[in-house]
Amino acid sequence: MRTKLVAGNWKMNLISTQGAALVDGFLKRVEVRDDVDIVVCPPFLSIPRIRDVVRNSAVKLGAQNVFWKDDGAYTGQVSAKQLHEFCVDFCIVGHSETRGKFGVLEVPETTVPFFGETDETINLKIKNLLFYGITPILCVGETLAEREEGKTDEVIKTQLLGALAGIDGSELYQFVVAYEPVWAIGTGKVCDTAEAQRVCRFIRATIGEFADPEVAEDVRILYGGSVKPNNAKELFSQPDIDGGLIGGASLDGESFLQIISSA
Repeated sequence: MRTKLVAGNWKMNLISTQGAALVDGFLKRVEVRDDVDIVVCPPFLSIPRIRDVVRNSAVKLGAQNVFWKDDGAYTGQVSAKQLHEFCVDFCIVGHSETRGKFGVLEVPETTVPFFGETDETINLKIKNLLFYGITPILCVGETLAEREEGKTDEVIKTQLLGALAGIDGSELYQFVVAYEPVWAIGTGKVCDTAEAQRVCRFIRATIGEFADPEVAEDVRILYGGSVKPNNAKELFSQPDIDGGLIGGASLDGESFLQIISSA
């Protein structure tokens, strides 16, 4: 039986004192359960402070991105080796925003290429994370234009196979994939529950083809994209949706607690 997982992606929000207060607040109220893993993914600069707050608690620490080299002349990058030093358990890779695809574009279009991550760079990051025992949370998802053109499955399969190229299937036990339709991120729109389940099942089947069905059944698949307390329970009750990657709602302690309870 797969353990549910609820991960909060704070994105570029909260300074370390605010983040520490947020986590400290819901730690006092969160129910410790063996069947639900809770992860918070703060900005890099807050990781040391949040690590101290969640130490010896039920909450695990995640990062929002990583570089694929251990060290070197890569200004502004953070390696898996450095994340490992601070006891990071999970790391988001391939988020649509780092791919340069935004649900709501809040930067000039001319700056979008700055975020242009590729399936190749995501693959390199996953390999390095696995080397250090950090669980990747691989994000996949289609834009509104791709969905309207009927390319959802094609896009997601390409993203999955590109991200997992050269990785032995045996390394995918406990792996995490998050289905995040780009058009639902930060827009208030949420994918229809039946369709979210269908896509998550497709992801599991694709992993089963890449590795084997037994590995695929062990992989946790999350849904992300405008998850709120009022829709989380229905989404998480689907057989192939094992929790959520939560954006804005994870910045509110009460909302995050309600979403965790839904899992």
